Formats: sequence, structure tokens, C-alpha cells
Amino acid sequence: MSAKYVYLFSEGNGKMRELLGGKGANLAEMTNLGMPVPQGFTVTTEACTRYYEDGKTIAPEIEAEIFTYLKTLEEMTGKTFGSKENPLMVSVRSGARASMPGMMDTILNLGLNDEVVEGLSALTQNERFAYDSYRRFIQMYSDVVCELPKSHFERIIDEMKEKRGVQHDTELTAADMKELVSLFKAAYKEMMKEDFPSDPREQLMGAIKAVFRSWDNPRAIYYRRMNDIPSSWGTAVNVQSMAYGNMGDTSGTGVAFTRNPATGEKKLYGEFLMNAQGEDVVAGIRTPQTIDQLRDVMPEVYEQFAAIAEKLEKHYHDMQDMEFTIERGKLYMLQTRNGKRTAAAALKIACDLVDEGMITKEEAVLMVNPKSLDALLHPQFDPAALKAAKPIGSALPASPGAACGRVAFSAADAVKMIEETGDPVVLVRLETSPEDIEGMHVSQGILTARGGMTSHAAVVARGMGTCCVAGCGDIVIHEDEKLFQLGGKTIHEGDYISLDGTTGNIYGEAIKTVPATISGDFGRLMGWADEIRQLGIHTNADTPQDAQQALDFGAEGIGLTRTEHMFFGADRIRPMRKMILSKTEEQRRKALAELLPMQRGDFEGIFEVMHGLPVTIRLLDPPLHEFLPKEESDIEEIAGEMGLSAVEVKDTITSLHEFNPMMGHRGCRLAVSYPEIAEMQTRAILEAAINVSKKHPGWKIVPEIMVPLAGEVKELAYVKSIIVDTANKLFDEVGSKVDYLVGTMVEVPRAALTADEIAQEAEFFSFGTNDLTQMCMGFSRDDAGRFLGVYYDKKLYEQDPFARIDQKGVGKLVEMGVQLGRKTRPDIHLGICGEHGGDPSSVEFFHRVGLDYVSCSPFRVPVARLAAAQAAIRFPR
Repeated sequence: MSAKYVYLFSEGNGKMRELLGGKGANLAEMTNLGMPVPQGFTVTTEACTRYYEDGKTIAPEIEAEIFTYLKTLEEMTGKTFGSKENPLMVSVRSGARASMPGMMDTILNLGLNDEVVEGLSALTQNERFAYDSYRRFIQMYSDVVCELPKSHFERIIDEMKEKRGVQHDTELTAADMKELVSLFKAAYKEMMKEDFPSDPREQLMGAIKAVFRSWDNPRAIYYRRMNDIPSSWGTAVNVQSMAYGNMGDTSGTGVAFTRNPATGEKKLYGEFLMNAQGEDVVAGIRTPQTIDQLRDVMPEVYEQFAAIAEKLEKHYHDMQDMEFTIERGKLYMLQTRNGKRTAAAALKIACDLVDEGMITKEEAVLMVNPKSLDALLHPQFDPAALKAAKPIGSALPASPGAACGRVAFSAADAVKMIEETGDPVVLVRLETSPEDIEGMHVSQGILTARGGMTSHAAVVARGMGTCCVAGCGDIVIHEDEKLFQLGGKTIHEGDYISLDGTTGNIYGEAIKTVPATISGDFGRLMGWADEIRQLGIHTNADTPQDAQQALDFGAEGIGLTRTEHMFFGADRIRPMRKMILSKTEEQRRKALAELLPMQRGDFEGIFEVMHGLPVTIRLLDPPLHEFLPKEESDIEEIAGEMGLSAVEVKDTITSLHEFNPMMGHRGCRLAVSYPEIAEMQTRAILEAAINVSKKHPGWKIVPEIMVPLAGEVKELAYVKSIIVDTANKLFDEVGSKVDYLVGTMVEVPRAALTADEIAQEAEFFSFGTNDLTQMCMGFSRDDAGRFLGVYYDKKLYEQDPFARIDQKGVGKLVEMGVQLGRKTRPDIHLGICGEHGGDPSSVEFFHRVGLDYVSCSPFRVPVARLAAAQAAIRFPR
């Protein structure tokens, strides 16, 4: 039996998401619920996959199936595609399995040509509407199918409005619309060197191909990488009979949410425009009215819509984002989906739905995207600094939070500015479009001159957790000169501004920020997550301040303290350099004796903050040359202190140079070459533990001493013997002792492959997935960024393996290390301390392979807590 590639809405249902895409499945579900949905059909995601397999062509049998279903749609509507008497027009929209708002393309009013538009005009007795629809279709088709610049057509409209002395499109007459159609077609011919296609069947196939192509456009690829969406999923295409919101004052279009997507408040929230099509609301070309005002304009339609909204939320058990059209007083539902929301709104909605009895705690935990929490964990404006600051303007608070950064006027400029300066950026645009996605993603905040609360900028910013202030009508932007004027102030590219996405205020200066806290709905959901998860959540922290921040965010221990970070202070780098430049062991020990009290004080500070929670401390790891001076003045200074010549110091620096230092004389190899370094660090760790234990007798401090980079059990055994001998001597000296563990960081592939042997000596493993990825894949972490972009473009990789664990390769080494380690030592402690510890999809993998804990940076601790809970729900152990 041949595959079925097309389904009527009435043939599908909400469970067919993988095949019909999110939009198609929900249209089918709304149809089944008896809601007023304009009828249509869905071309499946499998057809999209086949399109790419067949070299970006639509197979003849799929094309034939599409036209068979088009014939059925004609019978259902009583209209004929391409007919002048009673024409059927359709919209063509994308609909991926995962919601990707604003990422792919839509074409409305498809099926119009010079003859059909005359028939539509006669049929509706509304010439202006017919030609308005036609000019919109030409513009959309030219943009989406032929990839002609949208701005070219916008300029023609702006020139027409200026010539007629009007401000809005709605003020243009039927004759003006007719002229626009002619001008648009002329522009199309000039750019494409051929006439605009008049055959509706050709138009339809061109549009379907364009939607399939849009799955692979740069902004969609970037969005997928950002949101862990596989390219293999493809997108469905929805072909739907048109409902017209631009047929006069009894018609309109809108977008609404069942709850406020910025705050989570339980109240219908949205915008609409009378005599408009959907693109007008999203693009922000005209200022829309709030959904509440629809009650005054069309009370019956409002009541019907409110009832449908409530029914949909109860059906889907989640806040809904809906699109609707009113055609001559009749309501049509064009879409519903689980709405994108800010992190604060997500938490409130999840908690409220539990309180309302609509969902369970487990469902609430699954409802919140762990990555979105990042928006709540970074600083907010310092109230004192904010009080002293005066806004230069205000607009719509489209996505809450605080943003402070240098102004960039294009997405490309934002990316470039960050790459060149490392400074935070605020993107300032007339209005954003899907092409701006990368610039929006890297920016701290977004400010637009146009657009409402459901504009592209607002929806995408909320989805990314980025602060956004939208629709600032008072701002005057001069993009060519790279400046804007607001509130009597001129702001140039590179100047600092600040945005308050909660109030909508705009400040022409940098404003100090303060750390975030976890409380309220955030604390409540985190409490549920902690009840559910099985993975422990530790942090990577090298200072008491970092450790305290992580504890405030819910960390249960420290999985990695990097001791090398403790040697770079002005008072520490000198003895460190002396130690490295020493010619004898005696000289090295003398320099290390200077470092000992400093190291001990560092560890005491960390143990004090951690109150007896686990602390894993890694012995010195990086190559020694990293600590040596590079400036001539510094070389001369250290040479003078040590009684050496500058030439001798330079010779030592040269001798320590390595061609591939990350695979060179570092990690446990340092302790093998210079055992006195490991002795000093062991003594500092254990003295600190004894001192803090005496001060706080109720605390059980058990330091975990981690030997880095061991790939052979004999290496680990040798360094462990140094640690044990040093510990025994110390305990005899002071007449006191503490328990401690010795383990290793598994970051060399050989360590994972021989984990059963290494576990004979190691009491714990911590998988260092940064280096393990580097060595397994043969990629330098510092250089991979230069070529990974090409790999993404050519679809060789979909994700950065240093950000998301490569489960098939590196993950297999981790899994093997877990199994072999437990085989030898069933009670071995197993964790990871690479950057992957804060990536939700990686956390899920680590839960599945049976680790005890993950360790991540302090600001990713809540992300890991929630991701671990979601993993426990999806994959019970």
C-alpha cells in the first residue's frame, strides 16, 4: 500500500503531531471539537522529508495527491480554485512538530490572478478588498517563494501613502490598491525577468515547495540548534481555505492568549485589528486594539471567542496561543498552540494550573522549559540605581527583565559587536523579522519602534527569555547614520542604554544590576522538582562567593573546585612563578611553602560556606607555562627576585612551551614529575578540613581529592600514594584526622575504556566531559568555533558537542565508564563536572546512564534541578 502524504483536517487528530506537525494536529483537533475552523488539508512531515530525499523536488504521486485533496476541498466549500465566478483562495502555512513561532513562512490569498480578482470583486461587491488581497498575495509570494526583498514592496507602499497624504494602508482607496498591484507586478518582473505566475496550481506548488525550503533556511536552522529540534523532523504544510479579515469594518483579525504570556495572569490577553489580515497584527504596521475592546466592537463574537478560548485551555491543559479571523461578523479559528511565555509566566501558569486542579505536580514540572529559567537567574536592576535614573521614553513591556548594553542597529552588527568587544548589546530595530533571530539571541534586550505585544519581537523575545520593549512610537531611528533620537537625547551605535521589560521604560544610560533570587512560584516549582529528581545537583565553584551563589540556587555540593584559579592573584602569582622557575626540589618546596597558607585559607573559606556538604577539589591541572610572565617587565622582575638573568627566565619559558599543551605536561603528569606540588595541595586541603571541623564539630567534612587526567591505573596509584602518605604524616603531626576520598577525573578516553582497573584505586569518578569530548572527537575546544559553523551549514553536525553531549560517541565512553567502574566498586560515586552538567538534554542522558550527580556553574543549578526532575519523570529508574 502506498504511503499517504495528505490528510483533511477532519481525518486527523491531536495525537498525530509527528505526522501532521503541531499546527496541523491542532487544526484537526479543533475541527473534531466542532469549532469554526476554515476547512483544509495538511501535507505531512513525511512529504517534507521525501522532498529533501528526492533532491528538493515533490514527487509526482505526492503532487497528484495534493490536487486530489484540493478537489475535495472545493467540494466541501462549494468554491472552485482558479474560478472567476466563485473562487476558492487558500492560505499556505508551515507547521513543524515543535512550535517555531516566526521562523518559517506563510502565504495568504493564494489562488488570485487578474481574472480571479475581478470575480472576487464582483462576488463581494468590494473592489478595494479584492485588490488589497491581491497586492498582499503578490508581496508574500514574491518574498516567500521567490525570496525577493520585502523592503522593496514596502517602499512602494510608503511612496504611495506619501503621495496620497495618508498614514495607514487602510486609508488607501480601491484605485490605489489596483495601482499597487500593477506596481508590484512590474517590480516582480523587473527582478525575476518574468511575469508573476497566474496559474493557481503553479502558485500552490511553488508555495508548498517554499514552505518545505523554509525548514532549511538559516533562521530555522539556528532556531533548531538553539532549541534542540532535530532537522530530521521536517515541517508539514497546511493548506486552508481563506477567511478574510480585510473585508471592511465587520471583519478583522487577531492573536490572543488564554493567559498573559508575560506575567501568567489568568485573563484573556491579546490584540486585534479590524479590516486587516493576520500579518498586520504580527508585523505591527498598525497599532492594534486590546482583545478586551472586541467586547465593545462585536460583543457576540467576543463572547463566542472567550468561550472557545476557555474550552481549548481545558482541553489542552495549558495556556493557548490562538489566531482568529472575523469575516463579515463570523468568527473563524485559524490556529491554537501551547503559547510561548516568559519564564516568570511559565512558573505562575504551572503553579496556578496545579491549584486549579487541571494538572498534577509532575505535569507542572514537565511544562516549564529548563533553559527558560536562565532569564530569572541573571541580575535585575538595582532598585537604588533605578530610582536615580530617569527614563528617556517608554513603550510596551513585551518581555520582562532588565537589559543593559551597547546599541546595535542590526542583527549582524549585534553579533559582530559581541565578537569584537565581548560587551553586552541591546538590539534596536524599527521592527524585527525572522531574519534577525541570531542577533536577537545574543542580545541582552530588544527595543523596537513598531509592533505590539504579539509582534514578532515580543513573541520571540518571550520564548528566549530576553527582555523586550516594543512599539516605541516616539523613537526616531536613523539606521544609515546608526543613531536614534528619543526624549530629546541622541543615542549612537555603541552607546549604552538600559531597558526595563517589566515596566516598558527606556533609559539612555547604563544601570547597575543586582542578583536574582529564587522565591514564590519559582521556589514552589523547584521544590516539586527536588522531590521528584534522582540526580544530585552540585556546582563548579572556585571561591566562597561562587559557592554561596550556587547554594542560594539550590546546589547540594561542589563537584569541581579548580585549584589553578587560586594562583593568579597578585600575591600568589609570584611564589607560583618562583616554584615553576626553580632549578631544584628544595627551591620548589620553599616556594610551595609560601603558597600553602594561601591555599589552606582558600579551602577553609569554601568549607565554611558549604557547611559539611560534599566538596570535590581537583589538584593542579593546566600546563605550567600558563602561569609564567609574558611581558618584558614581569620577566625582569621575577628574574631579579630569583637571582636569575632575564635570558635564563626566557630560556625556561621557551623550554616549557608545548606544541599541544592541552595534551602535554599537565594533570596528574605534573604530580608524577613534581610530587611536592601534590603534597602541598593535599596538606592544604586536609589542614583546612581539620581546622573547620574543629570550629564546627557538628559538620561532617569529607574532602574529595580529585586527580586529573589519569589514563592508566598506575598513574593514579602513584599520585594516590603521595596523597595518602601526606595525609598520614599530617594526621600524626596534628593528632587529629578527617575522612577523605581519592578519585579521578575521567577525561582521557583510555580512562573510560579501563574504568574497571582505575576503579581499583579511585573511590569516585567525575567525568570531565569538556576534555573527554575534545580528546574523543579530536576537536580543540578553543579552535572548534572556527569550523563548526560550516559543519552546521552542511548538516554534518546539528549541535555544538561542547554544549550538548555527543551521546553516540562521548556518551558511550561515559556509559562504559559507569558500568565498568561499578562492576569493580559497586559503591563508587559517579558524577560529571563539564559544561554539559547544565544542559537539559545532556542532564537527561546522565540520568539515564545512572550517574549520581551532575555539577555545573552556579547560574545553571536551577536549570539542572528542573532538567533532572523531568528526566526522572520521563525515564524512571
